[in-house]
Amino acid sequence: MGRPLNAGLPVDAVLPDLLATLAAQPNAVLIAPPGAGKTTMVAPRLLNQPWCSGKILLLSPRRLAARMAAERIAELMGEQVGGLVGYATRMDSKQSAATRILVLTEGIFRNRIIADPELAGISAVLFDEVHERSIDSDFGLALALEVQGAFRPDLRLVTMSATLDGARFSALMDGAPVIESEGRSWPLELRYVGRQVSQPVETDIARTIRQALGEESGDLLAFLPGTREIDRTAEALAGMPDSIVVHKLHGQVDPAAQRQAVRPDPEGRRKIILATNIAETSLTIDGVRIVVDSGLARRARFDRAAGVTRLVTERASLSAATQRAGRAARQSAGVAYRLWEEAGNGGLPPFDPPEILESDLAPLLLDCALWGEGDPTRLRWLDAPPASALNEARKALLAIDALTDGGAITPLGRKLATLPLPPQLAHMVLRAAAHGQADTAAELALLLQERGLGGQGEDLESRHERFRRDKGGRTDAAKALARRIGKMAGEGGTQAPLSVGALVALAYPERIAKRRDAKGENWISALGRGLRLDPLSPLAQAEWLAVADLQGAASGARILSAAALSEAEVLDLFADRLETKTETRYDAANDRVEIRQRQRLGAIVLREATVAKADEAVLADALLSAVRQCGIAALPWSDAAIALRQRAAFAGHEGLSDESLLETLDQWLPPCLNGAARLRDISKQALSDALDTLLGWDSKQQVERLAPAHFTSPAGTTHPVDYSAEAGPTVELRVQALFGLDAHPCIGMERLPLVLSLTSPAGRPIQTTRNLPEFWRGTWRDVAKEMRGRYPKHNWPDAPWESVASLKTKKAQARSA
Repeated sequence: MGRPLNAGLPVDAVLPDLLATLAAQPNAVLIAPPGAGKTTMVAPRLLNQPWCSGKILLLSPRRLAARMAAERIAELMGEQVGGLVGYATRMDSKQSAATRILVLTEGIFRNRIIADPELAGISAVLFDEVHERSIDSDFGLALALEVQGAFRPDLRLVTMSATLDGARFSALMDGAPVIESEGRSWPLELRYVGRQVSQPVETDIARTIRQALGEESGDLLAFLPGTREIDRTAEALAGMPDSIVVHKLHGQVDPAAQRQAVRPDPEGRRKIILATNIAETSLTIDGVRIVVDSGLARRARFDRAAGVTRLVTERASLSAATQRAGRAARQSAGVAYRLWEEAGNGGLPPFDPPEILESDLAPLLLDCALWGEGDPTRLRWLDAPPASALNEARKALLAIDALTDGGAITPLGRKLATLPLPPQLAHMVLRAAAHGQADTAAELALLLQERGLGGQGEDLESRHERFRRDKGGRTDAAKALARRIGKMAGEGGTQAPLSVGALVALAYPERIAKRRDAKGENWISALGRGLRLDPLSPLAQAEWLAVADLQGAASGARILSAAALSEAEVLDLFADRLETKTETRYDAANDRVEIRQRQRLGAIVLREATVAKADEAVLADALLSAVRQCGIAALPWSDAAIALRQRAAFAGHEGLSDESLLETLDQWLPPCLNGAARLRDISKQALSDALDTLLGWDSKQQVERLAPAHFTSPAGTTHPVDYSAEAGPTVELRVQALFGLDAHPCIGMERLPLVLSLTSPAGRPIQTTRNLPEFWRGTWRDVAKEMRGRYPKHNWPDAPWESVASLKTKKAQARSA
């Protein structure tokens, strides 16, 4: 079983408590600071326990960490990797029948437990660095707890971390005891050096590295957000003395270079290690006592609006900054240079958000369906997957026929789940198999997942060609994995081969895009979103693109990776998605209905033609839509119809209001259309008749009573009531027509006074009143005096309320007396 590990690491002090706990019950929570030895010490100490007759699985969040952990454990046990201690990652594996401790990535464990729910031959599963809250770690723990409860009460589960929320994990794991190691404390000095936000972060990182090398001894570990910044920092550090060597450490570096970065330099040179957050946790890197932290992190965020996962550069969390700084003091006193001000700590988020809250959940939903659980929320989570994200994932899986409408996995879905790829890429590989191109599609899938393979650039086809020519450890491993995936999918199809663009389109049909301008800068996707491409890109002159990767906002997102495809391929591959519809548009400026027949792929128009002679039903629908768009006032109402609607509103009848007419538009307007091609062609009489029908006999009588159309004067004349007047319902008439009237006329249910606009015999306004008796006995005296001077032939009595109403002259009245 190999020689025992050397004691003396801090976690060794609590291992007896952990062993005693696991002897009595199946679950435990271990909290141990960075460098305490939990990753390398715990698994070997469990091997000789009475309950441990099978393998121990040690889960690691990253491939680099898994391989390093296996190599370090094997070294401490005097073993070769692949014997007693092995590892398994997506791109690499070293294990054998003799392996008892298997270090594997969380994604590999997820696949393993789904394939073998009883975890036959497994005695314990150790979840390392669970504070990172990756979706695979959370899901793997949820499945392991279900397996433990249903099949394997003897299965030991241990969650381990330096910054673990022990109480929450304990509650999730049926009240598992929390065992905490105090660790070994080395002095750590924090130096806040700030940075110039107006310049690239690599400029400040390079400056600070030079400063730190001059002030401190030991190797230096610098944290940058991504590979681009690492490459630029390495360029900025060119010309360092021969006694200093610069290493890059990130997921795209091949395993041999990664080992050189983390191990002591064989020539005794001082090391500068430029790393992403891949170096935040897990194993200690020997010799590092200086950390330079940019304070930035690049994380994957799923943009639900755009339907893509994109990398976002943001401020690192306080927890991550603490982990990074702690790297300097794992083996001796250290110093951490931070490129921000100390006061800025208060603005840092306390922890990284759980991945399950920000990820594309289509892979998780498919795995749950394969597990037999259509509703993932029924599993045991620290943070349940959001309902909105699950709904989006369900739509995506339904679109590729991976799920039934009831949420059960389909036969195709089972095939998709067997491939170590996200569902959309697995769908591409399976469809490509029918064309004898499963290997090619698998290579493309890996290019889209493994950054850096095949170089850079938007043109995925060119990148794929470079990948096939490239050689090297990482490239060769990717090619071998692609062949394994292709074999799983089943080669040998006889259909005609497809272009790279067509293969990508099979994975992401909603991202098929068509060029919108001559420069190739603006594109429209099938999903209806505007996309942008560098006009200098070799793809800019293509008519169609299959877009694989995007970055930026949902509208105007930048195309990062795509391949050209032809319209013929679009028509052939997606014939079942094409729709031919007759579409209408109302041109309000010209009062005209435009009718066009369009063939579409989603929002992309492939063909269109004007329809010369439209069907009456189509025209009617278009005019109905035009009224909804422009409002009721767009109809050619007669003056009488407008007046009726005003009177109905005054009478308290809402049935002829704009809102009510729009609500019932489909009921009353179609009979008025009668083949009309424009709104102005609609018969005014038909519209008036429609209003009468809507109003009905009883309501019309009520309107006549409460809001009469005319006022009849004492002189026998009739005058229209203007219900649109600003002052209220108003009647304009000659004042003489009101002689003999000593009560003001009122209308409406509340008997509101009519506004009387009084004029002279020549029709000129002389007075407006809402109180006729008051007018007669007030200002009438002055009005009458003026009228006698201007119109002496007419009668202007001092008490008009006692006179006879007449529009005639005094002579004419005398003749008719």
